[in-house]
Amino acid sequence: MAEYALPAEILARCRELLEPAMRAAVADLHPWGERMAAFSLGWSDIDGTPIRGDAGKGLRPALAMLCAQAAGGTLETAVPGAVAVELVHAFSLVHDDIIDSDERRRHKPAVWKAYGVGPAILAGDALLALAIRAVATGPHAAATTEWLSAALVRLVHGQTHDMAFEERPWTGQDAVSVAEYTGMAADKTGSLLACAAALGVTLAGAPEPMARRMHDMGLELGLAFQMVDDVLGIWGDPAHTGKPVFGDLRRRKKTLPVLAALASDSTAGRELSALLACGADDEDTIRLAADLIDAAGGRTTTLTMAADHASRALDILDRAFPSATELRAVCTSLLDRTH
Repeated sequence: MAEYALPAEILARCRELLEPAMRAAVADLHPWGERMAAFSLGWSDIDGTPIRGDAGKGLRPALAMLCAQAAGGTLETAVPGAVAVELVHAFSLVHDDIIDSDERRRHKPAVWKAYGVGPAILAGDALLALAIRAVATGPHAAATTEWLSAALVRLVHGQTHDMAFEERPWTGQDAVSVAEYTGMAADKTGSLLACAAALGVTLAGAPEPMARRMHDMGLELGLAFQMVDDVLGIWGDPAHTGKPVFGDLRRRKKTLPVLAALASDSTAGRELSALLACGADDEDTIRLAADLIDAAGGRTTTLTMAADHASRALDILDRAFPSATELRAVCTSLLDRTH
């Protein structure tokens, strides 16, 4: 069955192994922090009532587990790394929602909206601390801690660039280029997927050169993941994404579809530039901007770039582990996701 398992079935199997370890880690927090962490992870309601909600697909921990399996270990081998990357991901979402003033996450209030900004910052810090402990106290601690710490530095670097981009103009000499955006996305999103892949093979006992190769695979995969996210951030169905349609445009975020459209040297791209310069944010203007981005090729260019990075990731994977059918199935499902 494993060879023919669907990506959703594979991810579900990984989540079943992950959740007990995640719950054990979170149980060490102060009761207040534990409640906020449980809410952020989809285990409970705001008041602490247990629920079986949408806690996400768990791509990052699954990537760690499946890389360990591909390298000759078992899914269980990579649980410490899987816990670490999932806790870092949860921490980053809690803080990102504060930075972006996003009030909703996965069809429910963001942690800061539910508990307040100060408590949410503290909850994010607690999740980060637990992530570091997960690798620092597990097997191959020196190598895994190094991979995680490097990823954290890159993640913060990418987030800083993302915030700085918001202060720069849409066009002109100081405008954000597509190349600059790609570098930011590699840090902000690619770094953690790259870390997950490297942690998985490291925990399975693979040598450092193999961990480096799989790190590169995860980085390419992360770029594809972020680029698809950018498309969903404008045109995604709120029923699937849990966020309002055109959400990134309302926040005037410089995501890849917008930057690609502005760089297109097309009539629609020039009209988009003029529209963005006027600064209007009413519903009709936002909808027109989305239409102009599409007409200027922003959506198509972004999806093409995403497919290219996904192809590079799969090429690295196929060379390293040609028989890793489950890992490949999960990776190829990235472009088809809706949330």
